[in-house]
Amino acid sequence: MDTNKNNNQPKMPKFNMNWIYIFVIISLVLIFFSSSSHGFGNSSVSIDKDYTSFINYVNKGYASKVEINKDESTLKMYVKPEHQREVFGQGNLGSDPYVKVDIGSTDNLETFLNTAVQQKKISGFSYKNNDSSLLTNILINVLPWVLIILVWFWLMRGMSGGGRGGGIFSVGKSKAKLYEKSQAVGITFKDVAGQEGAKQEVQEIVDFLKNPKKYTELGGKIPKGALLIGPPGTGKTLLAKAVAGEAGVPFFSMSGSDFVEMFVGVGASRVRDVFRQAKEKAPCIIFIDEIDAVGRARSKNPAMGGNDERENTLNALLTEMDGFGTNSGVIVLAATNRADMLDKALMRAGRFDRQIHVDLPDLAERKAIFMVHLRPLKYDKSLDVDFLARQTPGFSGADIANVCNEAALIAARHNKKEVTSQDFLDAVDRIVGGLEKKTKVMTAEEKRSIAIHEAGHATVSWFCKHANPLVKVTIVPRGQALGAAWYLPEERVITTKEEMLDEMCSLLGGRAAEDLFVGEISTGAMNDLERATKSAYGMIAYAGMSDKLPNICYYNNQDYSFQKPYSESTAQVMDSEVLKMINGQYDRAKQILSEHKEGHNRLAQLLFEKEVIYTKDVEEILGKRPFKSRSEEILEENEKLDKAKAADAPKLEDQSDAVKKAQAEYEASADGAKDTPVDNADVPSQENDDNNKD
Repeated sequence: MDTNKNNNQPKMPKFNMNWIYIFVIISLVLIFFSSSSHGFGNSSVSIDKDYTSFINYVNKGYASKVEINKDESTLKMYVKPEHQREVFGQGNLGSDPYVKVDIGSTDNLETFLNTAVQQKKISGFSYKNNDSSLLTNILINVLPWVLIILVWFWLMRGMSGGGRGGGIFSVGKSKAKLYEKSQAVGITFKDVAGQEGAKQEVQEIVDFLKNPKKYTELGGKIPKGALLIGPPGTGKTLLAKAVAGEAGVPFFSMSGSDFVEMFVGVGASRVRDVFRQAKEKAPCIIFIDEIDAVGRARSKNPAMGGNDERENTLNALLTEMDGFGTNSGVIVLAATNRADMLDKALMRAGRFDRQIHVDLPDLAERKAIFMVHLRPLKYDKSLDVDFLARQTPGFSGADIANVCNEAALIAARHNKKEVTSQDFLDAVDRIVGGLEKKTKVMTAEEKRSIAIHEAGHATVSWFCKHANPLVKVTIVPRGQALGAAWYLPEERVITTKEEMLDEMCSLLGGRAAEDLFVGEISTGAMNDLERATKSAYGMIAYAGMSDKLPNICYYNNQDYSFQKPYSESTAQVMDSEVLKMINGQYDRAKQILSEHKEGHNRLAQLLFEKEVIYTKDVEEILGKRPFKSRSEEILEENEKLDKAKAADAPKLEDQSDAVKKAQAEYEASADGAKDTPVDNADVPSQENDDNNKD
């Protein structure tokens, strides 16, 4: 009811009307002050004189009129304009300057004034009651303050959005969006493909909220919170949306940045407010996305003696999650990709009891994610989803969604009725390498040099046992690259030194081909050299794969406050080992190319002519690859296991005979049990058995 009412109100027009009211009131106040100052002589000059001076002024004809106030025993003599300087002197006298005189009895005064009127020395005199003066004074003194209070009230009401949750008065209110049971988010666990482990842990939280007795009867307690940790795009927020769609309890959704405000203390106030609302609607879930915005570790960014707003917000969050007070029925679900920056007090058990890792999907999970994102697409039914999953290693769920969308755009660009396999491959190439630049101008010599370079990659990787299988080679410029060799990466549980050296050798194949067959080297191998150097340093400094520095791992420099955890002499040894390793693989690549010189030349010529060649073209020139890929070995092992299981399994006839024999033995034992008397006291009746079940 309240939601519909708020949605139907024209908020902005009403807010603008408030400011119009404020403007009108301020204008009235200014008009009142100007009119009151004009009407009551606040801008006119007045002087006090004695009664004798007053008599002299009247006799000389200086007075224009006289006002008598009997209650105050005073009178005001207004001076004629031509005699004002004689009475008041020089200066700004105002519109109606007057002389104020204290009087005693009014009897003689009335006689004197009547005579002056008859002699035409004054135009007349009048009496002024004190009641009207009192009312005027009240209006002058009280009404401005009343108007100022009204203006302040309307101003604050306008700044607070008319009490609708915005502005200065509601700045400490939480910005959490509430999803009630009836409000469908539209996403369930069926829409979350892959991440079975993370999904199972989150489903347990949902099940606890739905069936708490199932766990509390065994003495279990509801978890205080769960933290979703993983790289960007892996589906952390999607899991939270699925929880909101499945839980059937109130769900508060907000971001870590919603606690941040320019005012001091606002973040802590919003934390307290969202937990207050959550306790009122318990059991419920609070989801904080990108919690590292407020949960960053304390003391790593000191406030230089001042007040750190982030620390105050974090302290309030820690207290609300697990402080002195109770917080039963409220589960905090948070997500971040910077878990290393979070405060240890926030990560401890009792606050975030579970840390759910949402990692990049593996091969099977990528296939399941592809099937989810292929639902709305009109694609060719012969599409090999397994090949697409193998072609996208290291892709997150968001990347796979982008691949499917990009493939649909490419198919629409070519006026196709359905998305084909080639469109998906082009989409992967587009995302990984960038857009093709077919219009880029190159000379024939540059093009041939690039072809020799890319053919060198293909040839070396073809004859390295642990290199990834080749898919295609192209010399069409794409993104920042002038050419590329596409491989089918094989996901390994562990990586050996030989495998890493084979990959390094294939990276250096392009530079080695330039050196051998072009006679000069170019800048085209910069990316290859960068990757090879990083790999070599990783093998030596972290993996302990060096001959002179074996079995030693030097940690990240950030853990040592920007100081190297090794001496300068060790650094020199490390540099020499890296140089030795890279040069060794470079010489190895040269040797492979020299042994297959003819095949490499034919491959480079074909690439120069066609610009794009595939695995079958390489196989026709260099022959079948002498090594089996890891995927082929796994398939062969699985086939052997299936055959072994089939051979060890008993035949159907033997199984049927065994079943018949077991059935006969069971029937014989059952017949014997019928003939044996049984004490009814030892066997519960059917009624008692049903009661026990209940």
